[in-house]
Amino acid sequence: METAAKAGEPPRRERKFTFPSALTVLAAVTVAVWLLAFLIPPGEYARDASGAPIQGTYHRVSSGRSFTDRLDDLFLSPVNGLYGLRDARSGLVGPDLSGSLYGAAGVFLFVLAIGAFITVVFATGALDRGIARLAHRLRERGALLIAGIMVVFSVLGTVEGFAEETLGFYGLIVPLMLALGYDRMVAVGTIILGAGVGVLCSTVNPFATGVASSAADISLGDGILLRSAMWVVLTAVTVAYVIRYARRVRRDPERSLTGFLPGDREHATEAPDAEAELTGLHKAVLVTMVLVFAFMIFSVVPWSSALSGDADAKPYGFELDWSFPQLAALFLCAAVLVGLVGRMGEQRLSATIVQGAADFIAPALVIVLARGVTVIMNNSRITDTVLHSIEGVVRGTSSSVFAVIVFVVNLPLAFLIPSTSGHATLAMPILAPLADFAGVSRAVVVTAWQASSGWMNLWVPTTAVVMGGVALAKVGYDRYLRFVWPLLAVLFVLICGFVALGAAFT
Repeated sequence: METAAKAGEPPRRERKFTFPSALTVLAAVTVAVWLLAFLIPPGEYARDASGAPIQGTYHRVSSGRSFTDRLDDLFLSPVNGLYGLRDARSGLVGPDLSGSLYGAAGVFLFVLAIGAFITVVFATGALDRGIARLAHRLRERGALLIAGIMVVFSVLGTVEGFAEETLGFYGLIVPLMLALGYDRMVAVGTIILGAGVGVLCSTVNPFATGVASSAADISLGDGILLRSAMWVVLTAVTVAYVIRYARRVRRDPERSLTGFLPGDREHATEAPDAEAELTGLHKAVLVTMVLVFAFMIFSVVPWSSALSGDADAKPYGFELDWSFPQLAALFLCAAVLVGLVGRMGEQRLSATIVQGAADFIAPALVIVLARGVTVIMNNSRITDTVLHSIEGVVRGTSSSVFAVIVFVVNLPLAFLIPSTSGHATLAMPILAPLADFAGVSRAVVVTAWQASSGWMNLWVPTTAVVMGGVALAKVGYDRYLRFVWPLLAVLFVLICGFVALGAAFT
């Protein structure tokens, strides 16, 4: 029998394991790589004029780093990850050296700028009302409504990484789908898979394609034709999959994977009032947003190469060849422009821009930490050793097989690091030179990498988009896995086919 003291104690709460955040994972990776650098022998490749490693030229060297120097590298890794400079003579990276920027300051500022822009757009209410208006207009046409919302989400996903923002739409879309005779899983599939397949097939998504392209030292527009073709096909397949399930549930509610909660079926007799007036200001904001993203695409695409098929084609006179500094400035100016168009006022606009940058500081810091890991590897001179250790895997494989291998080997990393930005910054310094050895365009490697990250983020329990979405829709995670796994298998095969073809024809 318990004593009175024990009986009076509050019951102990069971501690549930929660997967650490991307920042914590990368901090652990930083320490692990720093320790491994004591065991991995330093080495180097000879480089060509463009800085790419020359296959077969790897040789051992001395790191020249004392224990104190290595401690300094660990201590300063986040600083070096932001604005470390690479000395041209020694190859070392440090904040007080002279040379070219090795840190991710440009990408860091770009992420904050686009965060400010996206937040200002949402603050005007234009995007929310635009999607609500679309839902209301198509409320009598179930399949068209599903397709319309999914395509809009997919477009936003492919151009700006629209994912976490979808969590705000469950309150609208869940009752709307129930009113049309569908179940809650249809709403979950429409939202998660609509935006998710867009991110998977990112064309110019700054948080995936942009960061990876920067780390691979290529233009954001390189490989856009392959990614665009993937986006069209995979989006169509995903939309068809959700509509097929929705029609099955509507014909036979007993085949629903989720069943119906008390009150769900009553929604079918009375559609919710999803109509929201889209004012002239809202329309102007939406048009401005579309024009900004269209201009971003125009500014980064290497049009001469894309239209001629020749990677070394002379740029046309109208090509801008913009990179992250110009894009950061573009989105800061665009945030101000949207605020002026939306008549937000100086005080509210300033506060919203600051809040938007603050909301995106986490992914920006992930990029910095991940780049800090590569600085440790660079200063310890083990990057080329790691590259050499897997050079044998690449040697002798066809370009198509290599592209598929890149997709597959990135799947476990995507599970550990659901942040696309951090994953890209960490993996690309190794993957991009491997593409040179395999005779594959670095743009194909970027496409294969982001497809692996996007595919995993459609279902892994380490992403808030999935776990938060199923919680808001009141759908069991196990039920969601049962719903999505056949689609995941189809997408897996299609992705392998696209990256293999892309490698073969580039």
